[in-house]
Amino acid sequence: MKHSIKRQFTCIFMVLIAGTIIMCWFINSTLLENYYIYNKQTVLQNSYNRINEAAESGSIHSKEFALEFERIWTMNNLSVLIIDSSTETVMASVNDVGLLARRILDYSFNQDNERSKVVYESEKYMIQITKDKRINADYIEMLGTLENGNFFIMRTALESIRESVELANRFLAYVGSIAIVLSGIVAWLVAKKVTEPILELASLAERMASLDFEAKYESNDKNEIGLLGNYMNRVSSTLEETISELKTANNELKSDIEKKEQMDEMRKEFLSNVSHELKTPIALIQGYAEGLKEGINDDEESRNFYCDVIMDEADKMNQMVKNLLTLNQLEFGNEVVTMERFNITDMIKNCIQSVDILAKQKEAQIIFREEKPYFVWADEFKTEEVFMNYLSNAFHHVDNEKVIEVKVRQENQKVRISVFNTGEPIPEGAIEHIWTKFYKVDKARTREYGGSGVGLSIVKAIMESFNEKYGVKNYENGVEFWFELDCRLHKL
Repeated sequence: MKHSIKRQFTCIFMVLIAGTIIMCWFINSTLLENYYIYNKQTVLQNSYNRINEAAESGSIHSKEFALEFERIWTMNNLSVLIIDSSTETVMASVNDVGLLARRILDYSFNQDNERSKVVYESEKYMIQITKDKRINADYIEMLGTLENGNFFIMRTALESIRESVELANRFLAYVGSIAIVLSGIVAWLVAKKVTEPILELASLAERMASLDFEAKYESNDKNEIGLLGNYMNRVSSTLEETISELKTANNELKSDIEKKEQMDEMRKEFLSNVSHELKTPIALIQGYAEGLKEGINDDEESRNFYCDVIMDEADKMNQMVKNLLTLNQLEFGNEVVTMERFNITDMIKNCIQSVDILAKQKEAQIIFREEKPYFVWADEFKTEEVFMNYLSNAFHHVDNEKVIEVKVRQENQKVRISVFNTGEPIPEGAIEHIWTKFYKVDKARTREYGGSGVGLSIVKAIMESFNEKYGVKNYENGVEFWFELDCRLHKL
C-alpha cells in the first residue's frame, strides 16, 4: 500500500531516533565544553577554599594537609603552585615550577597574556582561560593570593574535554547509525505485528459489505484491536439477524398486498361513520344559526350562548376531522414511521407538565415517581400522541379519588408504559370494541366532553405500525391503559 501505516510508522520511528542522535551531537558540540568550564570553575573555587582554610589556620605544612593537597590535585587533574612573597615554593604538584611561577609574577605585575579571557574575578583571585603559545594549548586557571599572603596558581588543560567531545561525537555517529538501522528493523516488525490484524479486519469489513456474514475475526488478541474484532463479530451476527427479520417482514408485506381489495370497503365504512358523526354537530350549528337569524331571542346573553354553541360544535367537528385524517393516514400506510432511540421518561414528564392546568381544573392528582431514564426505539412524535390519548382519556373518565398514576417499568427487552385512573371500570362486553372507530361506551358522557370515539383507534393504528403490543385492564377502583416499546439496540 502506498500510504501503509507500517511504512509510516517505521519512517517516523527512524526519524525520531535520528533526530535524537543529531540533537545529542549538537549539544555535545556546543554546550559540553561550556559545561566543563563551568564545572572546572566550581572545582577551582572549592580547591581554593580548602587550601585557603589550611593557610589561614597554619596547617598548610602539616602531613595531613599534604595528603589532602595531593588528593585535590590528583583527583581534579590540576597543576598547583603556592609560593611566598620571596617566590620560594611552599607547595607544588609539578616538578617544573618555573612556568607556573612566571604566570604568578605576570599576574602580580598585571602583565597577563593578551589572549587571556577572564571568567570570574574577586578581591583575592581571578579565574581565566588562557592560551599557552609554546604548545598552542588552552588552559583554565585560577591565580591570586591566600589569606596568609602567599601567591598561588591552579590550572588544568581544556584540550582533554575537546578531545573527549570529538571522540564522543565520533562514537555517537557510529552507534547512532547502527541504532537507526536496528530501530528501523524493529519498527518494521512491530508495525507488521500491528497492521496484520488491521488488514484482517479490513478484509472482514469487505466481506460484510458483500453480505457475507460467515466471515469472523479469528485472532484471540486481548488488546484494543482484538476488542474491535470481537465487536465486528457481534455486528456481523446482529446484521445477519436483522436482515433475516427484514426478509420476514418483506414476506409479510407481500401478504398485505392481498388486503388491498378490502380498502374499498373500509372507505365506504369510513364515509358512513363520518357522515353519522358529523350529522349531529351540523344540525346543531344549523339550528342555532337559524335561531340567530330569526332573532328568537334578542337579548345579548342569548345571542352569546347561541354563538358559543356554534363555535363549540365547530371546534368539535374540526378536531374530529383532524383525528380522522390522522387515523386515515395511519391505516392506509401514508404516514412515515421514523424509528429512533429516545428517553421516554423525559417525554412523559414533558407531557404531564403540559396538562398541569387541566389537572388543576379537574382537581385531579397525577402521580409519576419514575426518575430513571428508559431508552426505547420508536417514533417519538407518534409515541407522544399515544401517551397523550391515554392521558386525555384518563382526564375525561377520572372519578372518586381523582387520581391518575403513570408507571414505566422494564420487562426483559420491553418497556411498558401504563396510565391508570380511578373511576368506573369499563364494562367487560365493551372492552373488545373500544379500539374500533367511533365506538363509545357511554355516548352521553362522550358527547359531554366532545369525544368522537377516534382517539383509541389512533392508538391502535400507531401501535400496530410499531408492531408493538397495547391493551387495557380493569381494576375494582379504575382502569389502566398500557402499551409496550422495544429497548433493544438492534431494533429497526
